[in-house]
Amino acid sequence: MSKITHNSMIAWVFPFIYDGLAFVPQSIMGYISDKYPKINMGLIGVILLVISYLIYGLTNLPLSISLIIICLGNAFLHVAGAEDTLRTSNGRLSTPAIFVAGGSFGVVTGRLLARTSLNPLLLIIAILTIIPCVLISKKCVPNKSNMDKFNYVRDDLTPGIVILIAVLVVVIRGYMGYGIPTSWNKTTLQLIVFFCTMGLGKALGGILSDLIGIRKVAIGSCLLAIPFLCFGDNNMFISLIGVMFFSMTMAITLGILVSLLKKTPGLAFGLTTIGLFLGTAPIFFIRLNMIGNIIVIIITSVLCSIALGYVLKGVKNEINIF
Repeated sequence: MSKITHNSMIAWVFPFIYDGLAFVPQSIMGYISDKYPKINMGLIGVILLVISYLIYGLTNLPLSISLIIICLGNAFLHVAGAEDTLRTSNGRLSTPAIFVAGGSFGVVTGRLLARTSLNPLLLIIAILTIIPCVLISKKCVPNKSNMDKFNYVRDDLTPGIVILIAVLVVVIRGYMGYGIPTSWNKTTLQLIVFFCTMGLGKALGGILSDLIGIRKVAIGSCLLAIPFLCFGDNNMFISLIGVMFFSMTMAITLGILVSLLKKTPGLAFGLTTIGLFLGTAPIFFIRLNMIGNIIVIIITSVLCSIALGYVLKGVKNEINIF
């Protein structure tokens, strides 16, 4: 995608279109996967990726067709991986958190490959190696998943309100990922470090939630991120600490949604991707100055901390990370 859109008229607007096509449909795909578990969403995703590459490399069809198909292929693969890890995680957050964290490493790797002279068609070989993985993964999912072990939300709250709160937190996290001030991010190495830190934060959110309790991680990560996000604009190390802390909320919001939608984990995961789209969409049309960003960071981080602390149980979920 980065290769195709680089130095193009659509380079600015395409990330917005991509987010809409790759993120929003995942809730529908997830729901279909929940209702019809025999459908191999991962295999469909691989096939769409191959078709997209073939259209791009071997035909004269409009570029937009290839881009749309690659977006949908990504969505199918994302849903498949997320649902498989949720259904086999035995109530742990670390497993799906590590899976989703891989997306950050994938993004930066793709951007780096786009700067090389590598023929994109050669990547079809890499794509085809995914086929055994998605077939084996599907076989590993038990017929009776332990989704009842996801039990992180207070029992006395209205589910609809809790779902809304979780999605709003995802919206804020999506905005933070693009909107936090990072004027230091100018070199390729800094770009790599930024995305890797974001991925590390996502994984740590799930791991620490399993180890010390989800509520502690939720409140602590939101509040601890504030000073680092506000004053890290010109200092890479300070900023990265803030990025890592706030990225931890990814696992928390997913745990909340799955706790309420145990029978439809695919749909629960899809709601988080819709939240990401809603959070990133304003960035393409509205840019705040430094003071505006700091005000938004402080207000939204505090509100997220309060909201997550309110909906989550105060006791550690009795599970073993290992």
